[in-house]
Amino acid sequence: MSGIIDFHTHAFPDELAGRAIPFLEEEGNVKAFLNGTTADLLRSMDRAGIEQSVICSIATRPQQFRAILDWSCMIRSERLLPLPSVHPGSQRIADEIRQIAEAGFPGIKLHPYYQNFALDEERLTPLYKALIRHDLLVVMHTGFDIAYPRDRICDPARIRWVADRFPELKLVTTHLGAWDDWEESRRLLIGRPIYMELSFALDFLDRETARNMVLSHPPDYLLFGSDSPWADQFAALELLRSLDLEPELFAGITRNNAARLLQGA
Repeated sequence: MSGIIDFHTHAFPDELAGRAIPFLEEEGNVKAFLNGTTADLLRSMDRAGIEQSVICSIATRPQQFRAILDWSCMIRSERLLPLPSVHPGSQRIADEIRQIAEAGFPGIKLHPYYQNFALDEERLTPLYKALIRHDLLVVMHTGFDIAYPRDRICDPARIRWVADRFPELKLVTTHLGAWDDWEESRRLLIGRPIYMELSFALDFLDRETARNMVLSHPPDYLLFGSDSPWADQFAALELLRSLDLEPELFAGITRNNAARLLQGA
């Protein structure tokens, strides 16, 4: 495999997609570009020239762990790489992380707003330590969220705290460090060895600011992401191309950095 990797997408079981997408559209006042199924995601990938998509699931209740893990096992393929999820409120975090690792997945997805936690809560320490112990990554929603009040539960200051306290944690921040909190991201995160994927950032920032932030960050710690179906994968790639990055950096962002991070998955 030598093509582009989209590090941040979403999909749902076919029987749920028809209900989930309209609900989330109304909740976030956004319009989806796809119908939420894996088949539609694969069609989008073909149109955009994307080889592999990382599918990020979110357990909004502890009881959803098993269903998400089973579905992730079912849809996993050379082109679709699911990240299961655990809920921070679960009483079985260590065992659930072990199961995810033993199933061969490279990591998990967490979303502080949908799962009702702050990044630097002490109750997350066992979760972070379990991820480190099993060498798993975590894609973490960071910054504000369009569907929620602007509570600073996953802002750059909290990201910095987690990164400093758990330096071995493979933490992937979304939306160029912090959605709609990019000045704080520039002040506290840009330039540090913290993974950032770029979804829903380049279309909100002016080209000069976005390009400066990308060029100021360690090149090995940048990842292409679209947040499909909430953005069009082809358009997200075109926004990245519009930054006129050097070919080596573009290749790192769109494939090589992700391939290293996902190695062995």
